[in-house]
Amino acid sequence: MAGEETRRAIFAQPEWLRAVPTDRRLPDGRVLHTGCGTSFHAAQTGGWAEQALELVLRPREADALVVISHEGDTPLSLEVARAFAGPVWLITAKPESPLGERADEVVVATPEVERSWCHTISYTCAVTALAALHGEDVAWLPDAVAGALEEREPVSAHERWLVAGAGRDWPTAQEAVLKLREGAHVAAEAHHTEQLLHGHLAAIDESVRAFVLEGEGRAAERAAGAVAALRELGCEVTLVPTVHPVVDIVRFQLLTFDLAESRGVDPDPIRTDDERWKRARAAYA
Repeated sequence: MAGEETRRAIFAQPEWLRAVPTDRRLPDGRVLHTGCGTSFHAAQTGGWAEQALELVLRPREADALVVISHEGDTPLSLEVARAFAGPVWLITAKPESPLGERADEVVVATPEVERSWCHTISYTCAVTALAALHGEDVAWLPDAVAGALEEREPVSAHERWLVAGAGRDWPTAQEAVLKLREGAHVAAEAHHTEQLLHGHLAAIDESVRAFVLEGEGRAAERAAGAVAALRELGCEVTLVPTVHPVVDIVRFQLLTFDLAESRGVDPDPIRTDDERWKRARAAYA
């Protein structure tokens, strides 16, 4: 069945999250986090984070490096880890991997490698493992995710989608649109809330389906302004209350799955089974 592995992963999250290791802590000092794609979005939830290519271009000094890589073989992340002079921590599903061989400490965040290429459960488990490494209480997250799985966004025919967020919600905005692009093959874009209000509105109109992640304090004030502006343009827009990246992403995982199903798209392979996209990947891999 199309999308079966994506569906299985999404709904297995409460169970897998309860098994994420929580008994280790990162050393004191400056901790740098990195990864690529979904793994980079997870890395951003830990604090100071740089995309792996950026660290290849401009290496940074830190007391420890945390690399997130689900299968432990992402080339740019491996390049960064090999060049880093200090201790390297790896959050992964495959400890026996090139990155696993390089790492000084390995945290296995999932009991198996996710079978869908549209990664959902590996993201939330990595974010949870990283939060635990930083000393955060994560015991409440499985039940909160179970609650989030009970709510669904209605599917629409929009071809263009937008998710905005700031602060702790910025990684969620980026991961949300990556899921929509990978899994449902729609044009989706992430905007930092403040950047959205500085020129980007010129390219937005009523054809855009928008979500603004609310956040707290000043971020929430700017989010409210962004929602008001988008409504003036005729956008269908939802102000999304947020509590934690692990919980907040579930809404968009479900939306991706439902949108893909409504359009006859299989989210599992993210077009890795299509010859045209295979050629595109071969052009840069």
